[in-house]
Amino acid sequence: MTSGECPVLQLRLLVETDDYDAAVQFYRDELGLPEQAAFAGAGEARVAILDAGRATLELANPAQRRLIDDAEVGHPSGPRIRVALEVADTTEMTERLVAAGATLVSSPRQTPWRSLNARLDAPAGLQLTLFQELEPLAQRAGRPGFGTHAGRAGDSTDTSRPAPGVRRHPSPRNAISASSIERDDGRASQG
Repeated sequence: MTSGECPVLQLRLLVETDDYDAAVQFYRDELGLPEQAAFAGAGEARVAILDAGRATLELANPAQRRLIDDAEVGHPSGPRIRVALEVADTTEMTERLVAAGATLVSSPRQTPWRSLNARLDAPAGLQLTLFQELEPLAQRAGRPGFGTHAGRAGDSTDTSRPAPGVRRHPSPRNAISASSIERDDGRASQG
């Protein structure tokens, strides 16, 4: 394997759902994830593979998870596994998915890491975060709290030297309070 080459070619998340047809309708038809393939087997077995764009695996310790919940919802919320989907317009997609049957957990709000995030309870027992990036990655990479483990000098809490081009949520030590962020319209955000 060469430097920079990832041995994993695709992240695929399998979710069991009791109401297969409703889940497919919600994620494929309402959210708009294109169907790559669908298979049927014995005993009414069915699966649909939906293209969700580029995938990442976000690992967070409990303190970071609490920080994210506080920024997105204002209190602890949701299961240990949550699916976050980048969308072009968080507000529009939130309205669309709530109309399609999702339950609103938190309306769109600006986060300290410069994205507009909403939280929904969706079919198949998934909690979704819809997020819209408000700044280019290169601009966010220069902010305190952004970087990579490789971009730091051995200290797992030192975020003073971010690696350009890589997004990382702020650590609790360097976190900007969600209430201190100004929205694009100049008003302080909720949080």
